[in-house]
Amino acid sequence: MIANTHPAHRAQTAIKTMMTHMVKAVMDLTHNSIALVGLSIAAIALVLFVRDDLRDLTERHALTWLLERQEAKNDGMPMLVEPQAADRATAAHPGNLPKPQANVAFWLSRKYSVAPEPLSALVAEAFYLGEKIKLDPTLILAVMAIESRFNPFSESSYGAQGLMQVLTRVHVDKYEDFGGKLAAFDPVTNLRVGVQVLLDCVRKAGSVEGGLKLYVGAVATDGSDYVTKVMAEHLRLRDVAAGKKVPVTVPTVTNAATELPKLAPMPLQPVDADTDSAKAPATATAAS
Repeated sequence: MIANTHPAHRAQTAIKTMMTHMVKAVMDLTHNSIALVGLSIAAIALVLFVRDDLRDLTERHALTWLLERQEAKNDGMPMLVEPQAADRATAAHPGNLPKPQANVAFWLSRKYSVAPEPLSALVAEAFYLGEKIKLDPTLILAVMAIESRFNPFSESSYGAQGLMQVLTRVHVDKYEDFGGKLAAFDPVTNLRVGVQVLLDCVRKAGSVEGGLKLYVGAVATDGSDYVTKVMAEHLRLRDVAAGKKVPVTVPTVTNAATELPKLAPMPLQPVDADTDSAKAPATATAAS
């Protein structure tokens, strides 16, 4: 039989042979590449395991890349991501507080329908300030409860603002060290300024009850109703802090003079007659 030596047949055979060699070369290259990639990944993982600084840098770059990808998916709308935002929140875990403070935080949370975490931060601050200036912290918290029901953004018709309902326009100088009068709506700042004003009022009056009357600055009444409310809440909070079972809803006390026990006297210091607290009370009217 005579071999087929037609030129077309020889060209077809050459093309098939070339294609076979090309496929084999691609397969060999692919296998080698996969092995190379595997070795590279293993080497990189080993380096990152040994070098903490490189691992942290890689993680930051990866996070940045992922955020950029997410922003691109949102049709150009920037992602308002702020990992440190929690540090700015006025909150604390009630489980980290001493037992008396935790008792107070949980009780106030139930009564005023406020989350226990922000209340825990305020309770801790009130106890810290109370110990520092020798003023019962449960009295401070009682004033907050009656004044604002723990709403840090509340404002009365007279312009009293924040947790302690301080008349910001009267005590604007006290906010200077906190960055200005807008700090009145920062819960901790308002608490600190309010406590300072309350202490001035108590010292000037010579008693807690008298100081509360100056603090509220009652216009239409003598302030007795306000004093009754604050003192009743104060005594309840003292019992709560001591571990006693106190119902959240209690009957309203109508006669402070006969139904509320007297507090132990506190050491008083003279107050200059020209201080802000002598010129004007912290608030203009008691909160209901």
